[in-house]
Amino acid sequence: MTSRARPEALGAPETATLAKAADENFPVAPFFLPRAWRDDLMAVYGFARLVDDIGDGDLAPGGADARYLGVSPEEANDPLVMLDAFEEDLARVFDGAPHHPLLAALQPTVRRRSLTPEPFLGLVRANRQDQLVSRYETYDDLLAYCELSANPVGRLVLAITGTATPERIRRSDAVCTGLQIVEHLQDVAEDLGRDRIYLPAEDMKRFHVQEADLAAPSAGASVRALVAFEAERARGLLNEGTPLVGSVPGRLKLLLAGFVAGGKAAVHAITAASYDVLPGPPRPTGLRLLREAGATLRGEG
Repeated sequence: MTSRARPEALGAPETATLAKAADENFPVAPFFLPRAWRDDLMAVYGFARLVDDIGDGDLAPGGADARYLGVSPEEANDPLVMLDAFEEDLARVFDGAPHHPLLAALQPTVRRRSLTPEPFLGLVRANRQDQLVSRYETYDDLLAYCELSANPVGRLVLAITGTATPERIRRSDAVCTGLQIVEHLQDVAEDLGRDRIYLPAEDMKRFHVQEADLAAPSAGASVRALVAFEAERARGLLNEGTPLVGSVPGRLKLLLAGFVAGGKAAVHAITAASYDVLPGPPRPTGLRLLREAGATLRGEG
């Protein structure tokens, strides 16, 4: 460990982390929400994006994040060491003074909304699991991973907006898992480059897909059939979660419709690409997003 920096405001690396919100399949903190909600959602996004960047080795250059967390330059490229230090700093959010600026920015939100450590710890554990588990044998195994990697985000949104109920949490979990599966499908090639495969091995076997097939420049018939199968699963989960949108009031309805629509539009983009996700992530058009948002607000799908 080394000495920790304690900046008073977000610097360039932290600003760059927050800027990644524009690349998500769903709106993070759109302008139509109350300012307090936007601030709190961006604080949670900063945490979630940073922990993913640690797990993926995508931190901003310069080593600032390691310095904030007290990790030596020699260990800064070890995601497990970084995640351990990050979890230690997360504990300070709930009882102390966190050192990382994005965690310091999260602390007022945690206090204002009475958030608990569990969803944040789930996201840390998901990224730790990414360092130790690179293949998933069954769909149930993948769902258990999504319980850590995706579902906490929706639960935090409900907690921040004061709208959590058991039924809404169940619907939210379906939406978040669906979004995670869609992202996995979009990023098959990128994940393979990190030696990770989020397509269940039992499904790959069923569709006669070998790992080498995923490294091809474009997908063959077997890979396309597999991606179509998984995309339909994601669509089903998003449809299962769609009633969540109609169950909440006011502007929150628009935000959640954006989440669901982003996932459904991404599934449509994958379908429009004939399920060939290997050249790069199929991305939906703005018009498709608007159509899906309208349909979601009308309770269709």
